[in-house]
Amino acid sequence: MGYPISLEGKVALVVGGAGGIGAATSRMLAEAGARIAVTHLDRPETANAAAGLIADLPGTGHSAFPADVADTPSLIALRDAVQQRYGRLDILINAAGFTKPVPHADLEALDDELIDRMFAVNWRGQFATIRTFAPLLKASGDGLVVSISSIAAFTGVGSSIAYCAAKAGIDVMTKSLARALAPEIRVLAVAPGVVDTGFVPGRNVDFNDKVAASTPLKRIGTAEDIAAAITSCATLLGYSTGHTIQVDGGRAL
Repeated sequence: MGYPISLEGKVALVVGGAGGIGAATSRMLAEAGARIAVTHLDRPETANAAAGLIADLPGTGHSAFPADVADTPSLIALRDAVQQRYGRLDILINAAGFTKPVPHADLEALDDELIDRMFAVNWRGQFATIRTFAPLLKASGDGLVVSISSIAAFTGVGSSIAYCAAKAGIDVMTKSLARALAPEIRVLAVAPGVVDTGFVPGRNVDFNDKVAASTPLKRIGTAEDIAAAITSCATLLGYSTGHTIQVDGGRAL
């Protein structure tokens, strides 16, 4: 699969690269010529998944590093490792995330601990990652940040009210940082609808079929659909910044 604009010579860091969307994005960016660094939590299962992904990517020079977006010291260690390994960073993909389904009407179930965890991973962690890698991205002169948002940010329909709010925060952050980091760094977000991954616990085939039937394009998204949008940000949308791109099959219409 070729791209009109090659990423040869570029280095891309996919935070949360061992997950469904992160893995698909890593593959597409590698196909476009980039060298890929992925992160994973410091657990055997995620480390093994990341190692397997790296081994299967086309091209050479790929690597995997442990990091936790909710732990800034681990991000600083990651930055130092990327700097030592590659000496540069051109593309940062914020694909790490966490959620737990909570019915919106069940206010008591959305307790303080869960709210704090939701924002620590889904908003603070994204900002902390950008803050940590901004100097390397600026030095590139053509830096790009793409964060994963959600149509839950503006529909208010999602796995929990806190998740919707955190994703709305991603959209606002994208606009603010696009102004603050220009012109050396472009900042974009991609907002999926329902995607066929294991990200939301408890969603099954019946749920997916119901959503597909009510979506104009009559299917739910795939990880590759989202990865294609992210890759387009890096290869085709060079004059775009500060925007959130919906990839939802018309779900939000």
